[in-house]
Amino acid sequence: MNQYFIIYKPFNVLSQFTSQEEKKILKDFFDVPKDVYPVGRLDYDSEGLLILTNDKKLNHQLLNPMFEHQREYWVQVDDAITNAAIGQLQNGVDITVEGKKYTTKKCFVSKFENEPTVPERNPPIRFRKNIPTSWIKIRLAEGKNHQVRKMTAAVGFPTLRLIRYAIEKCNIEGLEPGEMRILSEKEIYNLLFK
Repeated sequence: MNQYFIIYKPFNVLSQFTSQEEKKILKDFFDVPKDVYPVGRLDYDSEGLLILTNDKKLNHQLLNPMFEHQREYWVQVDDAITNAAIGQLQNGVDITVEGKKYTTKKCFVSKFENEPTVPERNPPIRFRKNIPTSWIKIRLAEGKNHQVRKMTAAVGFPTLRLIRYAIEKCNIEGLEPGEMRILSEKEIYNLLFK
């Protein structure tokens, strides 16, 4: 029987259930059947939404680039981001992917007027009194390795904290790091494909 879980992957946790490294893994936080795995991954130092399932069809539809699912990231960047930088991010910037230059596709980027309500991060990001930070929302339909971090660095505002908030209409609203929600097949397909 297919099973579906959405989780809030904490910061500094590998997106896998087994590891040879001395790093925290999903098994340290989530108890799911042995045949359930994450769909895709989030970097060790990123946090937020991961979908866990044993549904191979869902896995294929979410990971195959031809389906272009919208992913929404909430990103805290170093310094007060400019409108010009936001415009550059929206129109596509040059990053390096597997050693080659790649221009990102157009995407939606906006600045949060007020800092979003997000869980405290442990450990917290460094605090520097003289340099502000900004929060932006990025929605894109592609997922190159470290793409969001590379994009913000390319426009001069390095990423300090990266949270994947949503994939399509499936999001982590109401979840704290290390928490999980169980969904039915109908619920998850409605959130992802309607």
